[in-house]
Amino acid sequence: MIDLRAARAEPERIRAALARRGAADAFDHLLAVDERWRALVPQVDELRGRQKLDGKPTPEQVAELRSVKERLKALEDELAAAERERDELALRVPNPPHESVPDGATDEDAEEIRRVGEPPQLRDAREHTEIGRFDMERAARVSGSRFGYWIGDTALLALALYRLAIDRLAAKGFVPVLPPVLVREEALIGTGQFPSLEQNVYELPGDRLYLAGTAEIPLGGLHTGEILEESELPLRYVGFSPSFRREAGAAGRDTRGMIRVHQFNKVEQFAFVRAEESWDELERLLANTEEIVRELGLAYRVVVLPAGDMSTAMAKTYDVEIWFPSQDRYRETASVSNATDFQARRLGTRYRAERGTELVHTLNGTAVVDRMALALLENFQGEVPDVLRAYGAPEHVRP
Repeated sequence: MIDLRAARAEPERIRAALARRGAADAFDHLLAVDERWRALVPQVDELRGRQKLDGKPTPEQVAELRSVKERLKALEDELAAAERERDELALRVPNPPHESVPDGATDEDAEEIRRVGEPPQLRDAREHTEIGRFDMERAARVSGSRFGYWIGDTALLALALYRLAIDRLAAKGFVPVLPPVLVREEALIGTGQFPSLEQNVYELPGDRLYLAGTAEIPLGGLHTGEILEESELPLRYVGFSPSFRREAGAAGRDTRGMIRVHQFNKVEQFAFVRAEESWDELERLLANTEEIVRELGLAYRVVVLPAGDMSTAMAKTYDVEIWFPSQDRYRETASVSNATDFQARRLGTRYRAERGTELVHTLNGTAVVDRMALALLENFQGEVPDVLRAYGAPEHVRP
């Protein structure tokens, strides 16, 4: 949620930033409703003050009090309606993008920062489903389309990858977490998934719970409503969890193989930091992800997403794209983002500072995800990097 006080103080600056995300009209609507709400507050307060009398009221005062009460009731209803509308509109205004974020809304508008490593020159680049052992046909009978079994050596490869990432991050002080994957609506609203991404979330209506699409959601909600001590910061977590996404609107895209499925596993970095440490922390999380990808020996590139292609809560997002030989191109495999104080304002996560309580800044970043295992299969055509064998991966993945 954006800072309304800052929006009132510098509306033109924030409007210009949000226009880059196509949200200028939503911002103007929010300010208009907020102005109406602010105009009603002193009127309500004035009428409430007029209800207080010393001593026994006269008949004239009784009549006036009745009139005041009626007007107060109407204004209180109007104030409550304006507050509800303001709060609903505030949920639909995204985080203003950082000045370093490029304009645009498509993959072509992303700004490439660097390329690392050389893509392998393969005479016959087989797809991951031809190398590893996946069973999507049987999974379809059990769960429906876009699910798959990871079997045998392929499963061991993936498990080794998760453990490598957790070990590398735990060695850097990240606290390992196995979070719940079922979350309440408040956690989705708090992390900015709702209302913008509702169509991609699986719901269990009977229990009023939702399947999380990323560990970012339960990790972000870990300190909901808390006031942390400044000495505790930064707090850094590394979470492993299954993730679930309906992939609504993705019909016809990546229908082959395991690239775009409804369930996948992911190791996620999450950090709570002070505002002044926020942008350095973003670079730290990105460096962690790049170190893992380099250790695996994969060629990749880093891009900054354009303003119109970031998720609602984020002020800046890096994508790490790994080379996929079967597609002859780099594919998005990890995202690393800074939500500044946007999520913390919704979640009510603060810390005790010298001048009172301050909102933390929250950041998240993929460490590894199933798609990286697919990239390993394709780039090395079944051979497994030495670093993963210490974690139980085979020397060679057999189909």
